[in-house]
Amino acid sequence: MIIGVPRETYPGERRVALIPAAVSTLTKAGLDVLVETDAGSAAGFTDSAYQDKGAQIGASRADVFATADIILQVRTVGANPEAGRADLELLRAGQVCIGLAEPLTSVSATQALSERTISLFAMEFIPRISRAQSMDALSSMATVAGYKAVLLAAERLPKMFPMLVTAAGTIIPARVFIVGAGVAGLQAIATARRLGAAVEAYDVRPAAKGHVLSLGAKFVELPLETQDSEETSGYAKALGEDFYRRQQELLAHVVASSDVVITTAAVPGKSAPVLISEEMVVRMAPGSVIVDLAAERGGNCALTRPDEVVTTHGVTILGPTNLPATVPQHASQLYAKNVTSFLLHVLHGLHGFHGLKEGKLDLESEDPIIQSTLVIHAGEVVHPQVREVLGLPPLRCYGRKG
Repeated sequence: MIIGVPRETYPGERRVALIPAAVSTLTKAGLDVLVETDAGSAAGFTDSAYQDKGAQIGASRADVFATADIILQVRTVGANPEAGRADLELLRAGQVCIGLAEPLTSVSATQALSERTISLFAMEFIPRISRAQSMDALSSMATVAGYKAVLLAAERLPKMFPMLVTAAGTIIPARVFIVGAGVAGLQAIATARRLGAAVEAYDVRPAAKGHVLSLGAKFVELPLETQDSEETSGYAKALGEDFYRRQQELLAHVVASSDVVITTAAVPGKSAPVLISEEMVVRMAPGSVIVDLAAERGGNCALTRPDEVVTTHGVTILGPTNLPATVPQHASQLYAKNVTSFLLHVLHGLHGFHGLKEGKLDLESEDPIIQSTLVIHAGEVVHPQVREVLGLPPLRCYGRKG
């Protein structure tokens, strides 16, 4: 079986789905690896490095798609709707694609992929269960984004983060407020603390308090009802306009007293909740910085513009949409671990699932990881949430044998 790794074509995307060190993991499992020329160059990985680990270098992109049984990507067509459109004609019936796919929002791309009679796994649907932790690409990329968000804020802020006692006087530490204590938020807390800032954090989940305190930050508690803030999959769920309006009111004084605010609140497949209104921005001190990590979903700040720097009321608002691509080497290293762990799980399976049946992929599995991530199988959309978005009726036997 041949695993194909094409070069990423999304504008500004510097990551690669597989790094040289991960190639040997797949070859030891009996798989062949074919990498497109210069696929890893933007992340610092040369073609010769792949060859040294046992990969073959494809003569062209078309060659990789024509030869590979399974395509590994950071961004499949759904997450790369414009530049990725050219890949549709390269896909062939029976091929398997694994990568970030945006199936809940890229409806037309999902339909186009199903018409190619392929099978598609969406890495953003990895369930947050203990045995899938090594496959959790969203958490890996959130780690990178949380780290880089703090560095961007530190660069823009006209203050230094740490307290300094000098002969010329004492410099008080910058006040950093993190909204959302998920993976990105916790990494932002840790990074801001390492830089010496005074850090506060808030999350709708009371259970997050312990994580925040363990990193040396102060947890902001609000008198809000926060029941059912998570889906059973472990991802956040929308809580309603009344909740978010009350949340804004209670957060206003914390935001106003902060030098830096980093927001991370996102709900899969939906617009990001607006947590910071323009009125809240007006109350911030001139020179303050907001880094909105939910910019790709519309933003947690009402004034955010994706991939733009907005300066208004003396406040700088950053809306980066792909921070992991700005740290491509380590982001690729983490993603490669996620995707290879997932691939080997699909092929070799757990609890008696063997993945291969008469030389072909057997995806008729009751395994929850496979059920959660399989969006298209043999040309049919099989994922319940995606079918609902597409207006398709439920499948009676989705993910079941027989």
